[in-house]
Amino acid sequence: MSQENSCCRVCSRGLYSCHWRDSSSNKRKQARCWFSVVSLASLLSLCWMYICLVTFNDREDVNWQGFTKLKRWVNWFMVVIIISAVLTSYCILLLLFALFQVALGERLDLHWLHKIFLFFGVIFVAFGITGISLQWQQEWPTVPLSLQATAPFLQFGAVGALTLLSSFVFHGFDRAKTAGSKALIASAFVVVSAAIFLCPLFIQSPCLIAPSDLPDKPKLIGHRGAPMLAPENTMMSFDRSIACGVTAFETDVQLSKDRIPFLMHDSGSDFLMRTTNVKEKFPDKRFSHSANLTWEELQRLNAGEWFLKTDPFRSVSQLTEEEKETAKNQSIPSLLQLLVLAQQRNISVIFDLYSPNQEGDTNDTVSTILDSGIDPSLILWLPPAERDTVILTAPGFIQVYKSETKMFDKGGNHLNVKYSNLSTEKIRELRRKNVTVNLWVVNDRWLFSLLWCAGVSSVTTNSCHQFQAMEHPDWVMAHGRYNTIWIIVDALSCLIMTGLYICQRKTHRLCHRRERQSNNTSAWNEKELSPFLPTG
Repeated sequence: MSQENSCCRVCSRGLYSCHWRDSSSNKRKQARCWFSVVSLASLLSLCWMYICLVTFNDREDVNWQGFTKLKRWVNWFMVVIIISAVLTSYCILLLLFALFQVALGERLDLHWLHKIFLFFGVIFVAFGITGISLQWQQEWPTVPLSLQATAPFLQFGAVGALTLLSSFVFHGFDRAKTAGSKALIASAFVVVSAAIFLCPLFIQSPCLIAPSDLPDKPKLIGHRGAPMLAPENTMMSFDRSIACGVTAFETDVQLSKDRIPFLMHDSGSDFLMRTTNVKEKFPDKRFSHSANLTWEELQRLNAGEWFLKTDPFRSVSQLTEEEKETAKNQSIPSLLQLLVLAQQRNISVIFDLYSPNQEGDTNDTVSTILDSGIDPSLILWLPPAERDTVILTAPGFIQVYKSETKMFDKGGNHLNVKYSNLSTEKIRELRRKNVTVNLWVVNDRWLFSLLWCAGVSSVTTNSCHQFQAMEHPDWVMAHGRYNTIWIIVDALSCLIMTGLYICQRKTHRLCHRRERQSNNTSAWNEKELSPFLPTG
């Protein structure tokens, strides 16, 4: 087999351009243009995949949006993750084949089918970014926050990628025929290299501290119990969260028609659809809010079978048969049941109050709490409506605020907000002022580790069983040590790239010299043989 038709060349040519034989025609400008498109699509898909991974912490928000519109619980976020992973893998492989083509000196004729796939891939990413911008804007702060946890390692990876790709850049530089082309390639490479090498100057992370300065581990608050291990807002779920070492139960309270406070997150129309079998028990009825049903009617509903059927966190397989049977027979608990459990275990309770009648429902809820006999200091009062009345009626409750401004106005020192609403610097500032800061909902290790380094007091989580086992954050590094590693990595990269350039330069000159010698030999042979060649 000739060198032009070697196995590597044929495979590379076929997979990239679907030309299993060397094509005689080539539109160089168009080929280079499509190579740029492949490179940009690969970078775009990588960025999109990164966004998907760091927003995985809030996947239930996406699934909830899908449920409210389609009335069917599906793990839509996982569908997006799978499609994004396939797209990213495809683009990266296509880019690798393109670079392989360059290394083999093959033409970059991208096949039309690849062009179509790239087009749809870019459209998919564009729709995803637009969807976040329009429907999920509160998620964008998660991306810069995540960089505080990943930027040091992304920089090391970028240096490695730059080092590996530098050989292709040097090859293109040597083959450039005009001074302008060489200057453009050199300038772009220098700018990109400088940006990658020097970006640690701008990297700030709370985990870049000495291990001895690491704050205490944040306390854990069970979000509706332990919803990865049991159906949310059921007594089984709160029992499982106790084993995780939670210091507080987080839940949601609504009142029935006969004024019994009970635990249920979903509110408004179809508030029982997702987590109960209300369709089976009341097939001909539609409920707009909790006051449409009595406590006796609510007790007839099953609040656990949905968990086994939908497996919202893909965790049912971790349960034993006995646990599955227990989950299958869960009912809607009352607030009083949770208060009794909290009193027995000396665990705090924090809740939202979903109600169209805030004044009346607040009074009945406070009465239920006071009549339960629980220590008032275990109640973390969060609902903002009627707060002044609650302070007068139950002065022993700890008042928790959703706004920093209102907290300071009322003289409070307990704050409960979404994790992306506070910067790590703000968390440290509040902690220095002796403010107890709880952030919700924190489910992924990288986020918990970052907030741990920042010194947050506690987190509301679905993953209490996973965080309980963590003895330290995923990484902590003294700033001086990081700077040393950064300088060493950059220096090694510069040395390797310099060596590659020198070797490639020598190889290029050797090939050029051999080519000139071959041309001179051919010209000499033609001159020596010219007297013997026919003239007409």
